[in-house]
Amino acid sequence: MLRLLHYADIENVFDDPARAGRLAGCVTSLDGDDALVVGAGDNSAPGVLSLVERGGQVLDFYEAVGADYDTFGNHEFDYGPVRTRELVAASRPTWVSANVYDERGNPFAGEEGAIPWAIEERDEFTVGFVGVTDPATGSINPEAVELTFTDPYEAASEAIADARDAGAEFVVAISHLGSGDDELAERCDVDLVLGGHVHAERNERVDGVPILRPGANGHVVWEVSLSADGDGDFDIVPTRHETADYDPDESLVESLLGRVDSAGLDDVLCTIGEPMDRSEATVAAGECRVGNAIADAYRWATGADIGLQNSGGIRSGPPVGPDITHADLVSLVPFEEHIVLAEVTGEELLTILGTARGEQMGFGEPDWWHAHLSGVRVVWDDESNEVIEAAVGGNPIDPDALYTIATSDYLLHSAQEFPSLTQQHRAGEFEIQHEALARYAREVGFDADIEGRIVRRPAVQATD
Repeated sequence: MLRLLHYADIENVFDDPARAGRLAGCVTSLDGDDALVVGAGDNSAPGVLSLVERGGQVLDFYEAVGADYDTFGNHEFDYGPVRTRELVAASRPTWVSANVYDERGNPFAGEEGAIPWAIEERDEFTVGFVGVTDPATGSINPEAVELTFTDPYEAASEAIADARDAGAEFVVAISHLGSGDDELAERCDVDLVLGGHVHAERNERVDGVPILRPGANGHVVWEVSLSADGDGDFDIVPTRHETADYDPDESLVESLLGRVDSAGLDDVLCTIGEPMDRSEATVAAGECRVGNAIADAYRWATGADIGLQNSGGIRSGPPVGPDITHADLVSLVPFEEHIVLAEVTGEELLTILGTARGEQMGFGEPDWWHAHLSGVRVVWDDESNEVIEAAVGGNPIDPDALYTIATSDYLLHSAQEFPSLTQQHRAGEFEIQHEALARYAREVGFDADIEGRIVRRPAVQATD
């Protein structure tokens, strides 16, 4: 028998040493001679500590849990390909990557040890591992634009065939494709998909192939037991483990303690009355206090007509407040990206707002709400999936008028979210996102109420 211990998208877990310790404690408690520890990308970034150490904090985690395999998520490139190569060379796991190529057209980080596939021989059988990354990573992450992300299904099929030729009887796809996992299972000769990218948990079968995702931020680890029946078939039994149920790995906790404080980000900038929830359930459901506060800060910092923050850019974690520190604000939007000003017509603005729900978006779950707004009110019909009312500054949007939007540079760069908002709309650039939030918190405060900026019909119950 072989057991696989699977995590992914642990991202900002390192900002809370106790939470990181419980994740590591869960993995090490389950580990053994018959187990392999497998990540599925976005494990080095983003987060406050990640920003300070440029992803290097993950090296301590890899050593603590005895990581065996990982693949590249879009956030592995947050600090540029040179830094990614450094982390690959210094880290414990074997990096499997079949569809990422460097600036010269060579397999990315091949010189540092990354390979398209690997095999593990067990007494009963031989297991192959193949890694693939979302081909849209170049549009998701500006730091990855010089790299090439090829068709993951063609790349996976070739790597799987090579692994099987080398003796693999059972092949595991370590996937950072998110919703593309279904097509991976349908098109490729794979036996199990250990996925990431999308932050919703998953335990389903597609064409008989189990697909597992643990969600984000280190709350869940999947244990997958594999056993051969002697006739060429395999029993696959997944077990879900909540890391909160495990004692922390104290050595990892000790290694992380004080590292955020030493960065000088723990000064209190302001105090709010009630903490603000930033869980995915709240942020992706529609209007919420923390989304309003961020969008207000963008509009205040730029003088724009509208502030726009995408839900996926607000990282989940413990509630923020009542004391608000710079570290809190970095943890909300832990990206070294500038706020930009975009100028659009009213007609273009309506198109942008018309892609605010997940079904219209190339990322996330179908019912997710993606836009947090300031200066604009939107009434959305969930049944018809369209905007039925929209006003800026209390006045209906004029299709022929010009409006300015303050948002992150990412949204102009990415084709995954609000694809009609592009670089051609750029009209100005301002400070780094979390720096603007800190200045706003210091000078104005950092709080907001739910005011009916986003009205969804039928009504969605607010959770914050």
